[in-house]
Amino acid sequence: MKTLLPLALLAASLPAMAAQPDVLPVRQIGLELARDIAMAAIEACRQDGYNVAAVVLDRAGNLQVALRDTLAARHTLEIAERKAGMSIMSGSGSGEFRAARGDIRPELNHIDGLIVMDGALPIRAAGSLIGAVGVSGAPGGEKDAACATAALKKVEERLEFAL
Repeated sequence: MKTLLPLALLAASLPAMAAQPDVLPVRQIGLELARDIAMAAIEACRQDGYNVAAVVLDRAGNLQVALRDTLAARHTLEIAERKAGMSIMSGSGSGEFRAARGDIRPELNHIDGLIVMDGALPIRAAGSLIGAVGVSGAPGGEKDAACATAALKKVEERLEFAL
């Protein structure tokens, strides 16, 4: 009887194991779209007189595009990247996450690649998370977030109809 139980458990789990594919279809942000989003964020902030950096990460949190406006401080690149990292990790806007999870904010700020500050938004195409855009350099995270929002609005049709 003892020998049959492990065999029964193994047999019961075989359909679940067999259902897992060896190769997964993954939606990934392309270089051109990432570039256009980063540039649109910088242009939106320029209209308001802000010099910022904009960073786009892919769905795995890898750097896809990093742009720094001519007069933006050098630290804005790192901050924008870390904001985008938080958006990838949470699947939500970094400001939204910050407002909801003040209880763990101090701890998360010590994790490499993350910072809990407003200014980053997830990028979704046809319902799938494909990346995040982070902006830094405007006087306040809500202004950074507004530039990220404007950038995503500019490419909204491309994201909605992405294959």
